[in-house]
Amino acid sequence: MRIHVVNPNSSAGMTEQIGRTARRVASPGTVIDLTGGTTSPASIEGHTDEALCVPPMLAQIRQAEARGADAHVIACFDDPGLGAAREVAARPVIGICEASVQTALLLSRRFSVVTSLPRSVPIIEDLVEQYGAGRRCRRVRAVDMPVLAIEEDETTTATRLTAEILAARDEDRAEAVILGCAGMSALCARLTAETGMPVIDGVTAATRLAEALAGMGYTTSKLGAYATPREKRGGFADVPEVALRA
Repeated sequence: MRIHVVNPNSSAGMTEQIGRTARRVASPGTVIDLTGGTTSPASIEGHTDEALCVPPMLAQIRQAEARGADAHVIACFDDPGLGAAREVAARPVIGICEASVQTALLLSRRFSVVTSLPRSVPIIEDLVEQYGAGRRCRRVRAVDMPVLAIEEDETTTATRLTAEILAARDEDRAEAVILGCAGMSALCARLTAETGMPVIDGVTAATRLAEALAGMGYTTSKLGAYATPREKRGGFADVPEVALRA
């Protein structure tokens, strides 16, 4: 089985961290093909960054699909371009926010999310509502750190995450916590051990869910909303090939 994991931003360090997490949790025999943004912003922090990252990400998904990917994971918590990705891919496409929310619903009655910056809070609140879990999400919290700072300063990140997770437990009465940034994935096990809370990482959840859907032989429905786009000028013909990192 081949799972394509794409980091929509252009941070090489974050791409490699995401790849390490996906490979650690993948089943024996699963190959993780890893790509990252080339012309995308260095981090995804708001609607503008999301819009800029989507065209190269879609091209990478199409290329990975042509090379035989069995499923795709979009490793950004805003789930940028998820609907468009499902249009261009026949195989399942999993966003890490949606995968995290579905996992939290299976493990708890109430959960909170801890993300990077306060500006991301309303975006994630809207996503959780869109995924049908607004009533069960107690709160979206932020550690007030830029995405790239999370990658660069693990000690401060862990300290602030621990404080917010404990506050989610004590103040929100949350029963589980979702990490609202792919750059936090390496800290998941540590945070679970230190707080005693079920801490959910989206890269882990999405990788395993992608394996499950691919293993069951499911594909994305092309009967309506995710129908393959009609070919027209201004498509993907001039987008350069991106090497996969297996």
